[in-house]
Amino acid sequence: MKLEFEDKQEKGAFYFLLVFGFITLLVNIVKTFVVQPTEQYVLLTFEMIAGIAVIFVPFVFTKFTGLVFPKMVRLYYWFFIWIAVFLGTGLRLIIVIPFWDKILHAVSPILLVAVGYAIIGYCLRESDFSKISPWLFIIMGFAFAGLCGVFWEFWEFICDSLGDMNLQRYMTEAGQPYVGREALMDTMGDLFTNTIGALILTVYSFTQRHKPEYFKAYAFRKINK
Repeated sequence: MKLEFEDKQEKGAFYFLLVFGFITLLVNIVKTFVVQPTEQYVLLTFEMIAGIAVIFVPFVFTKFTGLVFPKMVRLYYWFFIWIAVFLGTGLRLIIVIPFWDKILHAVSPILLVAVGYAIIGYCLRESDFSKISPWLFIIMGFAFAGLCGVFWEFWEFICDSLGDMNLQRYMTEAGQPYVGREALMDTMGDLFTNTIGALILTVYSFTQRHKPEYFKAYAFRKINK
């Protein structure tokens, strides 16, 4: 599988994340032998291997679909992998920093807005972008990120219902259910944070709305054969 990059910035981001991933993997392998209990670090080791694998998802996607992820989508994607998988899970910042989960909920919709732009751009690839209203991208990108945030809460609800995983934090660590408004705080907080995250890229895109090439740069494109 050939790795192709648009420029040195994208290539540097990829290899930084790859090296960081292997360092995080090594840290957890070492902890498997020196920290008790070892079970959690064995699991983390496998999760870091999976994390390294998902770095290559944009290239695998291109291999099977013939569509190239635009540079900005790749950068947002790799940044999210860095803070979610390697910093959050691998180095346990999600435990050290209580609001780390909310940081992830703020960053992920930025990626999703960009993906929304990429999908719309590809669907309109035969059109003259200078004649397309920028509001189509702005509204649809924001709506796409919001819908994905709702679907994620659906997923957490299903996992909590079937596996009692407490992903929506509806009960204490001791298993005592929260009551009333308190039981809604995690879910509503996630949705609120998701909306703020989506607004970050949406507001920036609003300032760039007079540049047709801005939205075109986000569009998926067919691989050159």
